[in-house]
Amino acid sequence: MSQWLVLTLAMAAACAVVLTIVVINHRRVGEDDDPSETPDVIEYMTMMIGVVYAIVLGLAIAGVWEGRGAAQESVRQEAQALHEVVVRSEVWPADVHRRITGDVDAYVKHVTGPEWEAMADRGELTAKGTELLHEVRRSVSDYRPADEHEAEAYQPLVDQVAVADDARSIRADTAGETMPGVVWFGLITGALIAVGLIFTLQIRRTFRELLLAGLYSALIAFLLFLIWAIDAPFGRGVAATTEPFLNAFPQLGG
Repeated sequence: MSQWLVLTLAMAAACAVVLTIVVINHRRVGEDDDPSETPDVIEYMTMMIGVVYAIVLGLAIAGVWEGRGAAQESVRQEAQALHEVVVRSEVWPADVHRRITGDVDAYVKHVTGPEWEAMADRGELTAKGTELLHEVRRSVSDYRPADEHEAEAYQPLVDQVAVADDARSIRADTAGETMPGVVWFGLITGALIAVGLIFTLQIRRTFRELLLAGLYSALIAFLLFLIWAIDAPFGRGVAATTEPFLNAFPQLGG
């Protein structure tokens, strides 16, 4: 099912539930009921709970967005480090350079293909990717420079492989969902409370009040969906992309 369809259904369902409750509740209210009699303390509490919940939602969105940014940055660092490995190895003999380039290309193909799918589906990296990166490391570290010029490139190449390995570790840490279950419990419970409290304000069945109630519930549904979509940096909605790899290795784009 398309994520946009899921979002549309969630917002529509939230609106439908709230409006249905408002209409049913209005039918149960007597003609002599006065909405202006709502105690001030209830209005104050409703406002404060809404403000607190809005702050919580903002912090949650900022948290998952920061996690998504860290995931994308790890991809960029990994791609750039591997690109440096290929470029810097050009000072070594042609056969060594070809071997290193071939190992890097094989690794990048795997990362942007099967491993990316594994991160999206299961939130984890593959053992094959770890093995291919080890092959890159071995191709670099096993070579013995023949002269001083080649030796000057040895340590920077080893360092770049280490940078790629470290970026891969960060990518592994951010591959799955970042929001703990207890936080989701708090967000959903807070949404139910925030929406439920609007019924204490004695909403009438006028177009303006029904519209505001529907928009309020739809907004909360949208924000919860936004958090869910960003929560898995490589798996849903606003996800990190393979663009850094494709930019650094355009020959593998196909």
